[in-house]
Amino acid sequence: MITSLRGMVSPLRPGLCMVEIGGIGYRVSVPMSDWEELARGGEHRLWTFTYVREDRLDLFGFLERTTFQLFEQLIEQPGIGPKTALELCSVPRNLLTLAIQTEDYNILTQVKGIGKKTAEKLLLELKGMAEKHPDIFQAAGGKQQAGSTAIDHDAIEALKNLGFAAPSILHALQHIPNECSTTEERVTAALRSL
Repeated sequence: MITSLRGMVSPLRPGLCMVEIGGIGYRVSVPMSDWEELARGGEHRLWTFTYVREDRLDLFGFLERTTFQLFEQLIEQPGIGPKTALELCSVPRNLLTLAIQTEDYNILTQVKGIGKKTAEKLLLELKGMAEKHPDIFQAAGGKQQAGSTAIDHDAIEALKNLGFAAPSILHALQHIPNECSTTEERVTAALRSL
């Protein structure tokens, strides 16, 4: 199995890049949370998961080891394939934590491929994962801001009411600086990027 790749990254399309190592280009699917940094190109190290099926071999890559670990935990869950797990890895960790704490499966149903029943089951599994592996649920670099989860939940609801799609909202909120600490500031900052 290929556990990691280090090489020159070239963007192919959102969520997909090529990592060139020694003249060989590896096609790697990445979460949207990593895409922005990888789209700039340059040399990067990606933690990778090799997914083998009868008719193909796919690589999934992650900048952060904790995101890679979350992905590994998610694909072990019934009804969660690698593409859905990749989508879930794009959800900001503080929102996953909020879903677990408030038992709000609606946050999970915003992810493509997850319906109500799957979200309810997954929420129980995520709760167990969070107890066993709390480090996986911290934001990258441990940057989870205290209190931001409820604020993000309010911001999501406000942006949904304005007609924006959940995946776009989640992606926009993930890139808002920590200085935006109120719902209004976070909604305003998200609107700039939507």
